[in-house]
Amino acid sequence: MKEYKVVVPKLGLRNRTKHFEDLLNQYSREGWTVNTITQGWGSVIFERDKNR
Repeated sequence: MKEYKVVVPKLGLRNRTKHFEDLLNQYSREGWTVNTITQGWGSVIFERDKNR
């Protein structure tokens, strides 16, 4: 079974790409993988196995 997390990133105006990369790396370290990234980085949907 999978569990999902929807994140609306707060990236600011400067260094958006770096902040977005940091956000992805942070969740990756917690075992989450990216399922979907909406257009314009409006939200990111992560997934991982619930019984891990």
